[in-house]
Amino acid sequence: MKYWVTNFLLIFSLVIHAQNSNAQSEFLVKPYLQLGKKASVKSIQLLWHAAVSNDVWLAEYKNKGEADWRKSEEQTSSTIAVPNIPPFKVFSTTFNSLKPGSSFQYRVSKNGNVVFSSEGKALKSPEQSYRIAVSGDIGAGTNTAKRIAYEIYKTKPDLVAIAGDIVYNRGLISEYTTKFWPVYNKDDVDTLGAPLMRSIPFVAAVGNHDAATRDLDRFPDALAYYHFWDQPVNGPTGKEGGALLPVLVGSDANKKAFYDGAGEKYPRMTNFSFDHGNAHWTIIDSNPYVDWSDSTLRDWLAKDLAAAANATWRFVLYHHPCFNSSRAHYEQQQMRLIAPILEKGKVDIVFAGHVHNYQRTYPLTFKPDNLGNQLVAGANNIRIGKTVNGRWTLDKSFNGKRNTKPNGVIYITTGAGGQGLYNPEQTKDKDSWQKFTVKFESRVHSFTIMDVTGNELVLRQVDINGKEVDRLKITK
Repeated sequence: MKYWVTNFLLIFSLVIHAQNSNAQSEFLVKPYLQLGKKASVKSIQLLWHAAVSNDVWLAEYKNKGEADWRKSEEQTSSTIAVPNIPPFKVFSTTFNSLKPGSSFQYRVSKNGNVVFSSEGKALKSPEQSYRIAVSGDIGAGTNTAKRIAYEIYKTKPDLVAIAGDIVYNRGLISEYTTKFWPVYNKDDVDTLGAPLMRSIPFVAAVGNHDAATRDLDRFPDALAYYHFWDQPVNGPTGKEGGALLPVLVGSDANKKAFYDGAGEKYPRMTNFSFDHGNAHWTIIDSNPYVDWSDSTLRDWLAKDLAAAANATWRFVLYHHPCFNSSRAHYEQQQMRLIAPILEKGKVDIVFAGHVHNYQRTYPLTFKPDNLGNQLVAGANNIRIGKTVNGRWTLDKSFNGKRNTKPNGVIYITTGAGGQGLYNPEQTKDKDSWQKFTVKFESRVHSFTIMDVTGNELVLRQVDINGKEVDRLKITK
C-alpha cells in the first residue's frame, strides 16, 4: 500500500509539472484579471498573450459551489505588430455572471486542451467589506519591488491599485516582459514575486514612465499601457495636441501599428472611474502634459464625483503628488489645481506615487491663488510641471485614533514600491517638512493597505518586512 501511494504521488507531481511546463510554452503572458471597459460586481475581464496563430482559444469559469463550467463572453483579440517586437496577440474575454465578492474558478483551453487554470475574485458589492492594496512606482524589477509584491500577496487584498510608473523606464512592451509580468504574475510565491494578477484584479493610473515616451520611431513599442490594460473608457474625450495629451510622434506606419493595437482604449483610458464595494474611484492622468485648468476636463471630474452621491467613500488615484514635502519633485504641483473640485466632490483620500517614499498630510482644504506658473524644459519647451501657490487649511485635531472624523482631504504619497528611496535624510528632520505633512517615512520601502467595513476605514502603511509604519482610522 505504501509503495502504491508513493508511486501515485510521484506520478501526480510529474503530471502537474508537465501541465505547468506545457502552459509556460502556450503563453507569452499567462492569464491575468482586469476591470474591463465596464467595471461591474458581476463581471471581470481576463486577458492573456500568445503568438499569432490559427489556434482556437476558449475561456470558461464557474462560481464557487457550481458544478458546471460557463463559457466566457465577448472574446476578442488584438494583434500587436510593432517594429522590433515579434507580432503577438492579446486576448480579452469577459466573465459576466459572477457572484459579487465571491471567488470563482476559471480555465483556458487551446484547441480543446486545458492549458491553464486558476482562481479569481469578483469585485465587492456595496454591502461587503473589502481590502485594497495601493502602491506606486512598482515596475522597476528590483529585488525590493519583488519583495513588495510578495508582501502584498500575503495580505490577500481584493483589489490592487497602482499609483503610476507601472514599468520603467519608458513603458515599453519589452520592459513589461522583463520587469513586470515575472514579478506580479509569477507562477509561485516567494520573495521574487507572486501570482497576484491571475487571482486579483489590478487597476492602474499612468505615470510619467508609462506615458511620457511618445516617439514611436525611436521607441516603437512604447505606450504598452494601452495594449496590456483593459480598464473603463468612461473618461473625457480629447484629441492629440489638446488639453488631454500631446501629439504622437512617428512614421505613419508606426503610428498605425500602435493605433491598431490600442483600439478604442487610446486615449481615453488614462482618465476613468469605477465603483468597488461602497467606494467610488476616480483615476486621473496627472502628467504635466495634461492641462487641468481646461474646463472640459474639470467639468468631467466634477460631474464624475457628483454622480457618486450614493457612495460612502470616494478615492482618487493619480501619479504626481501635489502636497509633497520631499525635496525631489517638490515643484511638480500641477494637481493642486483640482483640489477645490475634490473637496466639493467630498473625496476622502487621494493616493499618489512618483515620490519614492511614504507621506501623509493632515486633512486639508486648498484654495489656489491662480492657475500657477508653468515649468518648461528643453529646446521644445516641454512642460515638466507647474508651481501652484495658494492657501491651505489644516485639520490638526484629526489624529486617526481618538478623533477619526477628518475635515478635509487626506493626501497619501505611496511611491516606495521598489525604486530607490527619495530623501531618507528628511524622515527625522521635521523642520524640512511642509506644514501640511504629518507623517514622512523614506528609510524603508512600503505599500498601503486599506480595510473598509461600512462607515469605517483603517489605513495602514506596511514596510517591506511586513511591519506597520503608519496607521489611522476614519469613520463616518
